[in-house]
Amino acid sequence: MSPRNSHLGSASEKSRRHVYGRTKGKSLRSRQAHLMETLGKRVSISLADSTIDPARLFECASEVWLEIGFGGGEHLAHQAALHPDVGILGCEPFVNGVAKLVAEIDERGLENIRILNDDARFLLERLAPASLARTFILYPDPWPKKRHNKRRFINEETLAFLARALKPGGELRFASDIPDYIAWTLAHIARFNRENGETFVWTAEKPADWRTPYEGWPGTRYEAKAIREGRTPTYLAFRRA
Repeated sequence: MSPRNSHLGSASEKSRRHVYGRTKGKSLRSRQAHLMETLGKRVSISLADSTIDPARLFECASEVWLEIGFGGGEHLAHQAALHPDVGILGCEPFVNGVAKLVAEIDERGLENIRILNDDARFLLERLAPASLARTFILYPDPWPKKRHNKRRFINEETLAFLARALKPGGELRFASDIPDYIAWTLAHIARFNRENGETFVWTAEKPADWRTPYEGWPGTRYEAKAIREGRTPTYLAFRRA
């Protein structure tokens, strides 16, 4: 049984699942399947508890970060190797992406990663308040058709979850190559701030701040594809007030 199937949660959760699109691609290779059954289970996050203190998922972590929709896990693994003292949670519903990250954990001996093979909202709604120091949302699916905009990850519900989970001074990083989604994100955060008080403070002071990759940025395959196809990435950063 994969981590995804073992952590689906209650019947009420199943009825309100947020995942759209594919959750599985081609069959896993034998080594990937074996790692998912062994190492994958050891690093998976259980949703059994109504409140999760992420610091307790690690033996020793100076702080905890979360990456939402990590794709193949390249960025997450890079950050985990660069910051071995930081515990990093990753959420990804696509099982093939999870399998890639689990293989990377095995090959690089990374001990500071925990994974939820499911929709990030099921974890966000359980996280203890002020338990995250940083959250990454990097190149999320833009759902460009107007009738599908409601499927975008940034919305009132998820911003409320993030506002509760991020500690004061914590950081939300959002990167995309889709101008409409960048505008959508800025507009939704501005509205959230108007309705809830200044919660997410955009840290940019000049255009170079959103045109320049984050410090320690390794790049991603999604970003490389965007640049090849002539799209310009934008890097937003918000501080939790």
